[in-house]
Amino acid sequence: MSMYAFDCVVVGSGHAGSCAALSAIDSGAQRVLIVDKCPEEWVGGNGYFTAGAHRTVHEGLQDLLPIVHNVTPDMASKIDMDPYTEEDFTSDIMRVGEGKPNPALVKAVVESSRSAIAWLAERVKVPFTLSFNRQAYLVEGRQKFWGGMVLSVQNGGKGLIQAHQKAVQDAGVDQWFDTMAVELIVEDGSIAGLVVRREGKMLHLKTSAVILASGGYEASSAMRKMHLGKEWERAKVRGTPYNTGDGIALASCIGAALAGDFSNTGCHSTCWDAYAPPDRGDRVLSNQYTKSGYPLGLMLNAHGVRFVDEGADFRNFTYAKFGRAILFQPGGFAFQVWDSRVTPWLRQEEYGDDVASKIWADSVEALAEKLEPEGLENREDFIKTIHEYSDAARGFQAEHPAKKWDPAVKDGLSTQSSSISLSLPKSNWALPLAQPPFLAVKVACGITFTFGGLAIDPETAGVLSQESRKPIRGLFSAGELVGDLFYSNYPGGSGLTAGAVFGRKAGRNAAALAAH
Repeated sequence: MSMYAFDCVVVGSGHAGSCAALSAIDSGAQRVLIVDKCPEEWVGGNGYFTAGAHRTVHEGLQDLLPIVHNVTPDMASKIDMDPYTEEDFTSDIMRVGEGKPNPALVKAVVESSRSAIAWLAERVKVPFTLSFNRQAYLVEGRQKFWGGMVLSVQNGGKGLIQAHQKAVQDAGVDQWFDTMAVELIVEDGSIAGLVVRREGKMLHLKTSAVILASGGYEASSAMRKMHLGKEWERAKVRGTPYNTGDGIALASCIGAALAGDFSNTGCHSTCWDAYAPPDRGDRVLSNQYTKSGYPLGLMLNAHGVRFVDEGADFRNFTYAKFGRAILFQPGGFAFQVWDSRVTPWLRQEEYGDDVASKIWADSVEALAEKLEPEGLENREDFIKTIHEYSDAARGFQAEHPAKKWDPAVKDGLSTQSSSISLSLPKSNWALPLAQPPFLAVKVACGITFTFGGLAIDPETAGVLSQESRKPIRGLFSAGELVGDLFYSNYPGGSGLTAGAVFGRKAGRNAAALAAH
């Protein structure tokens, strides 16, 4: 078996792995290697398929203007953006996670979020932008940001990974693709190397530090079935087909502790185009298959009934659980429906004619008829549901004429009044569906990443031993492979931030080991 020596080996070429490799170089490591079982054309893991959203603590617009590239002085004068505090960020993770996330991990992410963003902007040269198209609405001439998440990346995940690739190459990091990590080598309780399979040969990589950043198990239908339940076999894979749980298997073999949500709620999912590929993302359209315009309209299942409160909260606090809700509907799909009053507010990158199969009709009845070949099983209940909803929305407006529809705030425009209330309310943005033409888009569940993973130390990103609950010397983890941070749901944009935070910690501590 051939042997090579490195100060640090990173498993995974995505956002977290790239952060870890660069951090190791910056902290003094001389020879750093990234290995990934994917071919080079699939570099970037799931980060490539994101919209590039990063959630961070900030003090408001003036704090972020120095790092963004899409705001002129004139534009800045027309932006409304509240500060986002550590308390806000912490509360959002804990609230949507139903109080279950590990407070120490949450604290580590939140407190390091702003410095991680600055490092990405300065060191990696990530081209950050303000996310006008996803997180702001133009209301009365002003761009109003909502939901606490304001940063994106030029060209989304593609731009993020492009910046990472240039940075790691300029830093002299070696990258081996088509190279699968097979076995962690342990001597006297510490990592001593990694065995990989490359070009049909087994290679022994001698190293004192391995950083696992190979993602979750969302692309393995067998593991989804085992951990999440049999319904998850039919979920559509949003990103890379190479995230099949390898990191969990590698670490478990040497006694690493698992942590987090391995239940049937244990993943990030979203409303996804029903006609997208089933087992992998599209590297051209990538995140454009997302269909997140449901707060502006309704979602109905194959039986013609609603199944979620579309206006329960801002999109970036509900989309990760509403994808799951779609999966558990008859047939595993649903229809998003709007009228012409709100269709101009739908984002073109998600609902443009080139990325969405759209069904138009001049009446609710005609729309129902057109949806029958698409899987609608009960036309009468579909029509009844929409008319009852519209009546309820009108009833609320009649009692509260001063309330105005505003998609940039939780406007309280609901379906619940003294004259009529729905058993399943729409709590915000409830306008009657009454102005033709009407639009419907068929959606399914797209799985992004899994929440259950490895237990790590929040300060070092060291992987914990199941037996001792102490870090295994030389083994670190970052990115979607980390468990115990998200449960059931997560605030949009916090995944990439967490990847950078723990990737930087892992790289620093791996380099420190190499120095000894």
